[in-house]
Amino acid sequence: MPTETLIKLFKRDLSKLKEEINSYSNVSNLWQVDGLVSNSAGNLCLHLVGNLNHFIGATLGNTGYIRQRELEFSLKNVPREDMIKQIDGTIVIVTNILKNLTEDDLKKEYRRNLSEDYMTTEYFLSHLAMHLAYHLGQINYHRRLLDQ
Repeated sequence: MPTETLIKLFKRDLSKLKEEINSYSNVSNLWQVDGLVSNSAGNLCLHLVGNLNHFIGATLGNTGYIRQRELEFSLKNVPREDMIKQIDGTIVIVTNILKNLTEDDLKKEYRRNLSEDYMTTEYFLSHLAMHLAYHLGQINYHRRLLDQ
């Protein structure tokens, strides 16, 4: 999958993430959970930003980003404007790093840990795009269900 395609997919879905976060009529509902809905939209947004800044930014781009995964799920009431700024920053990071990857870079092995099966960087980037889309769907459903 060429990097141009990956860039388009990440930009599309991160822009949609901004749209979803901005579509909550009551900002406090971003942090609401109910019954079997255990992750709020706000926490899923923070998780996606942390995930992409870690795996693309820090790992592939050497940005120096330090991930604090536990805070992605424990922080609450982060202002909507701050989340939008984080998404915008993530779009810039992802775009700048992906546009500099070569075909050879995409074919290189990518391992998060030693017990993982072999995968290429291209495969892992595709996984990250699907992970983003998966949680984006959850956020959309969360908004329609709980932001009445």
